[in-house]
Amino acid sequence: MTKEPPDHSGFETDVLIIGSGIAGAVAALQLADSGFHVTLVTRSHKAEESNTFYAQGGIVYTAHEDSSELLTEDILRAGAGYCNLKAVQILAEEGPRLAREILIEKVKVPFDRSENDELSLVREGGHSINRIVHATDATGRAIEMALLKSLEGRANISLLTGHTAVDLLTPAHHSTDRLRIYDPLSCVGAYLLDQESGSVVRCLARKTILATGGIGQIYLRTTNPSGARGDGLAMANRAGARVINSEFVQFHPTTFYQPNAPSFLISEAVRGAGAKLVDADGTPFMEKYSPEWKDLAPRDVVSRSIHQEMLSKDITNVYLDLRSYIPKDNIKKLFPSIREQCMLYGIDIAEELVPVVPAAHYFCGGVWVDAWGRTSVESLYAVGEVSCTGLHGANRLASTSLLEGLVWGVRAAEDIGRTVKISHDPADSEIPLWEDTGTEDADPALISQDMSVLKHIMWNYVGLVRTTRRLRRAISELRHLESETESFYRAVRPTDELVGLRNAIRTGLIVALAAWENKNSVGCHFRV
Repeated sequence: MTKEPPDHSGFETDVLIIGSGIAGAVAALQLADSGFHVTLVTRSHKAEESNTFYAQGGIVYTAHEDSSELLTEDILRAGAGYCNLKAVQILAEEGPRLAREILIEKVKVPFDRSENDELSLVREGGHSINRIVHATDATGRAIEMALLKSLEGRANISLLTGHTAVDLLTPAHHSTDRLRIYDPLSCVGAYLLDQESGSVVRCLARKTILATGGIGQIYLRTTNPSGARGDGLAMANRAGARVINSEFVQFHPTTFYQPNAPSFLISEAVRGAGAKLVDADGTPFMEKYSPEWKDLAPRDVVSRSIHQEMLSKDITNVYLDLRSYIPKDNIKKLFPSIREQCMLYGIDIAEELVPVVPAAHYFCGGVWVDAWGRTSVESLYAVGEVSCTGLHGANRLASTSLLEGLVWGVRAAEDIGRTVKISHDPADSEIPLWEDTGTEDADPALISQDMSVLKHIMWNYVGLVRTTRRLRRAISELRHLESETESFYRAVRPTDELVGLRNAIRTGLIVALAAWENKNSVGCHFRV
């Protein structure tokens, strides 16, 4: 894996992959093993920085008493009747095998094991049995680092950190031959902003994979890292790709709450190990909202239950009680990273109640893709959270997202391997180099203020509970904000923050319009 800067006059590659989480890294690994040249791009200056890296809980595997049919049932139940059955069956049938072959055997992720060296299996919300493998409470980090290590030393992978994808290249929009507008939509690469130099590079590719992750940063409170601003969704939308199920934004029930502290995730595995949601007096409350599942109910149920508790009692947060239900030694052993983070803000999870609130967590919609990760735009693929296979339906089952990234990363690589050699080479003379029309530097104060406005609009109007009046207000304000930002974008030189703002606003509008169109409460979309 090489890290040389690209030629700023532009460069070409077999496959351009935008995003370095599990889906993008697995696709890169498989394609490189097949002999193709891959350019792996991330806007972060550290390749590991991704939604995957921050995933705490685990990844679906399998158990002796498990079956693809049983996993299918659990996914369909959580998805509230909206799941794409074909996608569910693909994941249930192929996922455990690929987890074993790639994560366990090939890249050797250090999952937790019992004393007899068996994989340690746990249960999470919505699962009928213990089938989740984990690496303490930092599973995503273990997976991400193992994948990146396996990519090292491969001469046919070029890694570009600190490069922000600005827009996808489509002949219908960018070609100097205006007759290409009559051709079917296709993608031939992307414009990439080199954050260090400020120049925009043209990358031409036979195939392009979007693996840009989620959209959580469009909300005021989120578990997602700073790069999860909907970049891939917005770029695909501008390129003309089909986008579906965008109203389904899953809120994680339990993120740490303290004024002026970040909203970091308190993994569902904590409740899987026995912790309960309680009020300030230590009284559990989930049984009155979900008598069957209690604290392990699907996430939308738990999130709305917490929301109702906060409204009815006029409180800012509820609490997680580990100390009363999990032995102290087990807390320290199972959740070292969570304990360490909470200790930074004066909370010892082994001794005290942990203040929590819901926060935007996972995007169940996205760029429509088929069983092989192909979008509606020729030669453009989407894998992982940016895509919508239909697997999650209206609500994601815990710990299926990492497995979906693995399965569709592999499937997209397989399809590209079959078709990339018969693809047309993108015409160098036909797609122009980037023309910078900006005459001044972008004002970071304006960008920061507009991003704050967006986050408050989405949190207050398009959040956990949505109403007609709230959505109408959101759409009106977002349209005005997008109009102002587009004018600003064309007048100044691009920066990562400005590109992110532009994409985040477009993503917010996509979500709000989808929520407006769906008048029925279902899964994690709740209309009053």
